[in-house]
Amino acid sequence: MSQPRPTPASESDLPTPVTPASTYRLQLRPEFPFAAAEAAVPYLASLGVSHLHLSPVLEAAPGSAHGYDVTDHSRVRAELGGEPGLRALAATARAHGLGLVLDIVPNHMAVPTPLRLNRPLWEVLRDGPGSPYARWFDIDWEAGGGQVVLPLLPGPVDSCDLRVEGGVLRHGEQEFPLREGTEDLALPELLAAQWYRPAWWRETATTLNYRRFFTISELIGVRVEEPEVFTATHAKVLELVRDGVAQGLRIDHVDGLADPEEYLVRLRAATGDGCWVVVEKILARHERLPAGWPVAGTTGYDALHRVDGVFTDPAGAAELAARYGESTGLPQWAETARACAREVLTGDLAAELGALERRAGGELAAAVRELLIAFPVYRPYPGEPELPPQALERAAELAGPAAVAGVRELLLRDPAFAARFAQTSAALRAKSLEDRAFYRYAPLLSATEVGGEPGRPAVSPEEFHAYCAALARDWPGTGTVLSTHDTKRSADVRARISALSQAPELMDSPADPSAGTAADGSRAPEASDGPDGSDCSDGPGGGKAARDPHLAWVARQTALGLGRAPEAVPRLAAALLKGAREAALHTSWTDRNEEYETDVPGYAPAPLDLPADLAEAARANLLGMALLHLAMPGVPEVYQGAETEYRALVDPDNRRPAHFPRAALARLDGGAVPDGPAEEKLALTAALLRLRRDRPELFRGYAPLAARGPAAGHLVAFTRAPGLLVAATRLSHRLAASGGWRGTRLDLPPGTWTPALPSPSDPTSPVRHSSSVDVSTLLNGRPVGVWLRR
Repeated sequence: MSQPRPTPASESDLPTPVTPASTYRLQLRPEFPFAAAEAAVPYLASLGVSHLHLSPVLEAAPGSAHGYDVTDHSRVRAELGGEPGLRALAATARAHGLGLVLDIVPNHMAVPTPLRLNRPLWEVLRDGPGSPYARWFDIDWEAGGGQVVLPLLPGPVDSCDLRVEGGVLRHGEQEFPLREGTEDLALPELLAAQWYRPAWWRETATTLNYRRFFTISELIGVRVEEPEVFTATHAKVLELVRDGVAQGLRIDHVDGLADPEEYLVRLRAATGDGCWVVVEKILARHERLPAGWPVAGTTGYDALHRVDGVFTDPAGAAELAARYGESTGLPQWAETARACAREVLTGDLAAELGALERRAGGELAAAVRELLIAFPVYRPYPGEPELPPQALERAAELAGPAAVAGVRELLLRDPAFAARFAQTSAALRAKSLEDRAFYRYAPLLSATEVGGEPGRPAVSPEEFHAYCAALARDWPGTGTVLSTHDTKRSADVRARISALSQAPELMDSPADPSAGTAADGSRAPEASDGPDGSDCSDGPGGGKAARDPHLAWVARQTALGLGRAPEAVPRLAAALLKGAREAALHTSWTDRNEEYETDVPGYAPAPLDLPADLAEAARANLLGMALLHLAMPGVPEVYQGAETEYRALVDPDNRRPAHFPRAALARLDGGAVPDGPAEEKLALTAALLRLRRDRPELFRGYAPLAARGPAAGHLVAFTRAPGLLVAATRLSHRLAASGGWRGTRLDLPPGTWTPALPSPSDPTSPVRHSSSVDVSTLLNGRPVGVWLRR
């Protein structure tokens, strides 16, 4: 195994490149502040990463576990160690040859408790439209009758204990400012005199009159399109960039902005060309990042979909979809996605829809609604010549051609309407797909990730190669990811679940316990079983989880994916409850069905093992996914702890404290043979990260290699530079069932190729290959391989 690079003697020995070789994501929180990240720097430098990617570092709501609820853009978060702590982390990182990438949140700020923590918002609530901060926020004063509706109360106003105390209006821990001269009024008159109206949170859907992040009323939209707002909210971040504290920026939820390209042009002008910038932009399978955006690319969910997809068997995925439909009685993907879009738009986003309908007028209201539901991607952008024809056609079928033409004209001539339409469209896609349909449609859970396409989850090797070639040509510095703080299941859980596409019969609840057994040897639960083992095959309905085969299906697949992880049962139970609320079939976040929810934890079985042969296929997936991700074009990001086997479910499970495998890496660096898939992945990850750091010239260009023979479709191989060759086995369970490689050969590019990883059988005598080689000989019993040309 390649050795870690020695620590440089001084900060100037290793200038940080503009484009990272790789990034490593750290989730900062009060329990893991800057000092803890600083302590991890020597290990992360030895692992081979070039940059640390930090979750948001600006002042946030007290105790925030993520930092996306910013309260003050001018200060670094005190709970993490403040600006001195961040600068100390940057200095230590720089001394070890590492740079920092900051995650920034331009779209929204917190509506915190107490409200005074967000000073600009506090002053707007106190002083109204005349406040110098009034232009900071997207507030429709007219719709609120001159007041900002604040849905922060637990019940109707007359049932809440609101009182004036210390010059503010209080309810529990929440404080509201008072308009000058109103402090001595009786409560009804006092409330009527304010520039805001405290409201029951259930009023959100009908009366909310400010733009928010998705459906979260505690996050208010910020108008960074205003130059003075951009300047104020970015001054500290830009100072950190200018001072060399940060060398890169990740832009959160760029689709929430009124004009993303205008924002990015302004940001690029402010940072200069030396700052690496990527955007959290969710691309549909056929969609491409706008070529005019001055960024390196996306954060990488588009890569996640391609890497996952190439290890998914299309025939098995289709069979799982059929079995799922028979088991649950639920509709297929297209119908599910449309139904969820309509539910979310007319329910959770009713306030946003109402604002658009008021602007458009009653005659166009239905067309606005149907265009949003039919829109095939997250949103349109200013300056695009035309709306997608399929969206126009489908909307016209339901709302009429004349009304749709009227909305189309309005979008072209009214920039304010067009911006709000686009922002609402992005929120609708996120909430209806990611946070509802992906939980409601569950044939293959590994396919229900951000940027995924559950109705067509498989990606052919040819499509994967075409995608990689396009990245190398158009976006060589883009980010790529497999696990993030937002993935519903980590890559290694998905690797186990996607193996089920090669053995869909395992979801049939067979009597043979070897097809999926509990770790204690008991029979695995059947898809029609209730939590007590009773037969619940009569389909969904009623108020009890014991009557929900969808939940049973999700529980079984998730348990097989999580396997023998620490605290597997309570973690699975928590994920199942969150999934049930998001799916909103029997319960939801806003309308809890207590009887149903009481039964949900009973569906979390004892940890389930995959059968031995499918566990081997999961190992091949785990290593193959890691290899393709680390070797393909782009800048790969390793999520905290995911350099080794990392099994995590949806947040907050995936935001637990990081565990760094320091001892295992040191043992491997000392010449030990990897012991099990976790150490195999660690060895592979360290080798590729160090190659990227030490020999960046190897990671240029892209050329697919096609195997010849009866099992050619089971190999994904390509070269970079062309001094680097990688190969990964796909659908290995199907491969074994068909008789193995059976003489399949790979024609190597000219030269002699030597394994970059030592052979477990004889690490001192690497095999050299040239010309044409039998794939079984090339891989030498492994599912993946990396070779360098000598």
